[in-house]
Amino acid sequence: MTPPETRYARSGDVHIAYQVTGTGPFDLVWVPGAASNVELLWDFPDYARFATRLASFCRLICFDKRGTGMSDRTFGVPSLEERMDDVRAVMDAVGSQRAALLGQSEGGPMSILFAATYPERTRALILFGSFAYSVTRSWPVEQFQARLDNIEREWGSGSYLQYMAPSKLSDDAFRRSWARYERQCASPASFIDLQRMNRDIDTREILPARSTSQARNMSNCPELITSPGSAKGTALSTRSQNS
Repeated sequence: MTPPETRYARSGDVHIAYQVTGTGPFDLVWVPGAASNVELLWDFPDYARFATRLASFCRLICFDKRGTGMSDRTFGVPSLEERMDDVRAVMDAVGSQRAALLGQSEGGPMSILFAATYPERTRALILFGSFAYSVTRSWPVEQFQARLDNIEREWGSGSYLQYMAPSKLSDDAFRRSWARYERQCASPASFIDLQRMNRDIDTREILPARSTSQARNMSNCPELITSPGSAKGTALSTRSQNS
């Protein structure tokens, strides 16, 4: 399908890039991970197929969080609350009163916070390869700094494929495309700032109380809780009493 037009919503003084695909009977907001680029994603056939399939039964709303992709590159590190409010701004811009949220990676905690803040606007909550609590909070300072140093050296080379799509590591053409995607999502300094912000994430206390949940082994994302007895990745779907 032809990629949708990119539009902008205002969230305070920040412009948030978004796209809308499909005309289904309900809205689904895809809340991305740490960095994204809504226009370049369509260059990846797997993404195009996935987004097209989602848009076949809903109105799919995708966006780049502030500081990343096609959205304004703001100074400093926005709080989780500020970035969560970007979801509201995009929903308002497209006239969505109520939507299901699909939170990927860091987009999961944002979605959890949105559902707790705006329960009347949350139809369902789906977390994919995500977390409520960042395991890096318990890392020694030296271990976390080593990770930041690695980002400083490797960001923009396609190295993050080891986390996002390890099966594609040996595909040189895909790795080159992914390296370009990394560079267009965020600069090394911006991505390092995002990692520092993500280290403070802990939304366990605001997980919706009225929910049904199932754990799924869905990702090898290094942010996930991996304590004994926990699942490496959580899929949590919630419905309000009015669903």
